[in-house]
This record gives sequence, structure tokens and C-alpha cells, in this order.
Amino acid sequence: MAYGKVFLVGAGPGDPQLLTIKAVKVLKEADVVIYDRLGVSADVLCLAPDSAERIFVGKRTGLHEVPQDKITELIIEKAKEGGKVVRLKGGDPFIFGRGGEEAEALVAEGIEFEVVPGISSSVAAPMYAGIPLTHRDYAASVAIITGHRAGDAEKVIDWVKIANAVDTIVILMGVESLEGIVTKMLKGGISPQKPVAMVESGTYPKQRTLIATLGTVVKEAEEKQIKPPSVIVIGEVANLGRKLAWFKKPLS
Repeated sequence: MAYGKVFLVGAGPGDPQLLTIKAVKVLKEADVVIYDRLGVSADVLCLAPDSAERIFVGKRTGLHEVPQDKITELIIEKAKEGGKVVRLKGGDPFIFGRGGEEAEALVAEGIEFEVVPGISSSVAAPMYAGIPLTHRDYAASVAIITGHRAGDAEKVIDWVKIANAVDTIVILMGVESLEGIVTKMLKGGISPQKPVAMVESGTYPKQRTLIATLGTVVKEAEEKQIKPPSVIVIGEVANLGRKLAWFKKPLS
């Protein structure tokens, strides 16, 4: 029996209008949709046919996240049943989306796959906050880093070296590690006056932005109760959010 085909699809940062035309096409033809919570709204899911099987594998309040190896096994299992399997995840599947791991497993099983890029929150959230990641006057280089591994002793991130090497640092999944990241930078000699922005729920109607400095951001984020999902931007461009912010919350 011929295997089906898997599509590793990026659902974008949250605003369903930022979904790509190709992602919409693939979803409308899906037989199975395996999806996460973050970035995958009901407006996106409803694009799949009513007949499509929908399988949630993300994290929800009170429930544990399905381990990645189990998700990969599920994708392979459904592909071997035939049809079109859409692995739908927030942002872009190859930017901290584990799409690379899933693609490797599909190759090993001889299953055909295709990647449909999505707009990453690392780019979209700052843009919606009026923060350009590059600017001729302020930034010619960008690093995108996951803050999720900040406490992993086996995968140490040298925050000071990165801060000294690039003009703009974008941190995903870094809210819970913020204090540790800031402490390491300050101890390493990075100026406490360095601008920092935190964009919470970027591209969603409830988006809000905090602009502070490396020396004040931890306290201000705590006072304003900034929560995940938030994108952190460190660098001179963060200050541009004060005058270039264009996104207006829709009326309720």
C-alpha cells in the first residue's frame, strides 16, 4: 500500500490573516491535521474539511504536552494509513518548531513530505510592535535564540558573547528565563542601559508591548505581569517601538 504525504505547515504567529496562501490550500485538502495550541486558532483549524481528523498534541492547561517522539510516531502512523497529513504548528516549522526532527524521521521511513514555511513570531511580533529587527542606523545583524534551554547545563548559551557579536537579539520562549538571562548579561559587562522590548501575544488582538532597559526589564515585566507567549528583543532597535508602533487593538 502506498504511503500518504506529510505537510509540515507553519500556521504563522497567531493572526489568521498571516497564514500563507499555500498553507490554506494544503489545509483545505487535509485528511488529518495534527496540531499544537500556540499559533493555531479555531479560525485556522476550520479551514480543514469537516471530514478531516483533528488531533491535538500541544500543551493545554491541566494537561501535559505530548512528547515529541510520540508526535513523530503519530505522524508516521497516519501517513502510512494514506492520504494527506498536515502537521500544523505555530510560527515556522523549522524555527524552533522541531520540524527538522520530524522531517528526518519521515526520510528514514521513506515517507514523502513537503515543508510549507510560516511567518515566525520572532519576526512578526516585533513588526506588529513597530520594532524593525534591522535598521541602517542601528542594526546590521540579528540572532534568534530560544530561552527555553537557558537552564539546560548541557546546552549552555553564552549570552554575553552573543550580545557582543550581534546588534539585535530576539529571544523566543524566554519569559521564565528572563531574570537568569539578564543577570548573565549584566555580570558579563553588557550595559544596563541597553534597550529591551517584550511583546506579549504578538499579532493577537490582546497584544501589548513593554519597552525597558536591561537594568529595569525584570522588575518592569514583573510589575506589568508580562506572560508567555512573549518575544523579547534586545538592542537599540527596541526603542523604535516607542514611535513606530502602528498596531491598534480591534474594538471589542
